[in-house]
Amino acid sequence: MQLPVSFSAQAARSLGGPEWLVERRLAALEQFAASPPPVVDEDFWRYSRISELDLDRYVPSGTGDAAGLRPALEADAWPQSAGLLAHVGERSGLAVVVDGVPVSFELSAPSTATGTVLGSVLHDSRGSDVLDQVTRLNSATGKEEHEPDVFDHLADAFLRDAVVLSVPARARIDHPIVIVHLLGSRGAAELAQAVFARTVIELGEAAEATVIELFVSGDGSLLVVPIVDIAVGDAAILSYNAIQQLGAGAWQFGHQRIRAGRDSAIRTFTASLGGEYARFRTESVLAGQGGSAELLAAYFGDGTQMHDFRTLQEHGAPRTTSDLVFKGAVAGTARSVYSGLIRMRRGAKGADAFQTNRNLVLSDGAHADSVPNLDIEENDVRCSHASAVGQIDREQRFYLESRGVPPAVAERLILLGFFEDLWVRIAAPGIRAHLAAAIATRLDGVTGGC
Repeated sequence: MQLPVSFSAQAARSLGGPEWLVERRLAALEQFAASPPPVVDEDFWRYSRISELDLDRYVPSGTGDAAGLRPALEADAWPQSAGLLAHVGERSGLAVVVDGVPVSFELSAPSTATGTVLGSVLHDSRGSDVLDQVTRLNSATGKEEHEPDVFDHLADAFLRDAVVLSVPARARIDHPIVIVHLLGSRGAAELAQAVFARTVIELGEAAEATVIELFVSGDGSLLVVPIVDIAVGDAAILSYNAIQQLGAGAWQFGHQRIRAGRDSAIRTFTASLGGEYARFRTESVLAGQGGSAELLAAYFGDGTQMHDFRTLQEHGAPRTTSDLVFKGAVAGTARSVYSGLIRMRRGAKGADAFQTNRNLVLSDGAHADSVPNLDIEENDVRCSHASAVGQIDREQRFYLESRGVPPAVAERLILLGFFEDLWVRIAAPGIRAHLAAAIATRLDGVTGGC
């Protein structure tokens, strides 16, 4: 793939850092250049808007004209961040990341979690191993679905730093650890930045933690490539929650890579609300016997937005269980895409997997695609998938209107109820309140503010 003008080897070197990081960047840039350009004719990019992306218009954060720019850190300049922190309440830790660079850390974990690390990869004694080990685990199957895409290579080529959360064996973090990403420098509307955020989460054997990660930006042009690597040890329990509230001019290509051990349990929740085009690629690999994964997502699009989800539920061991529920609504001329694969690998006897995607289309110009898939290499397994695309149920609306509820209010109530079963499954109550308020605000614009 031809290198965009601002994404040169010289630009990658200009980011500085230790020698191992510079070498990593240059190697990734070579992989990017050697990769074929993404096209919508490929299954991996089918239904997407990749043909509309012009990488030449972006400048990597920390290089060239973007080198000295930083977002405002004041809470009132980022109301989404302030709102989330207020709803979460008591927390065990907070990391603030500015355009891919961690700038502050706060960790107040209880004594039962002694040894927990919340910090920067550039200040971790393990250096490059922190970035490599989860990637090695997730690519150990050799399957095509685990191969990095062009944006993974680009993210490595212009990585500035990464947040690392490491929870030792048998430690329990009682309250959520919050990671806030402030993306895109305010006051630089004419400059289209590319920001590459990276998070590594490691849980040791029988550890337990809840993580909330928020991505916010202004309304200027922005390319965001957030990559999250998660390794959950045997018998460990993790609740990971990603909330995307990017500005109207943002394009996102996110990648969540998860590998869970024996008898572990992971629950992920992804909320996609902002951005012009927001793509999430989620890979969940249950590599140990008895492991379980619950994958949840909610998305809402209006105007010309597009939300694009690609998921892999891979069962690589006996008696593993996964349950995926993704629900979304689109209005105006917005679009959504869900394409998911359940893979039962040989040796996954007694495994159960469920996949559900439901969509509400709120206007004639909106559209939703739902493409569930199965790939079964083993006998004695159970798989099921369900997808639905439709409008608001007329009988539900008539029922409310017949009892004196105005039409716009009735529609708003039905929409909020559509997401309710997801809210009750979120581990952190503060997130429920934050998202319910955020979606209610968005619905005001669709239903006329009633």
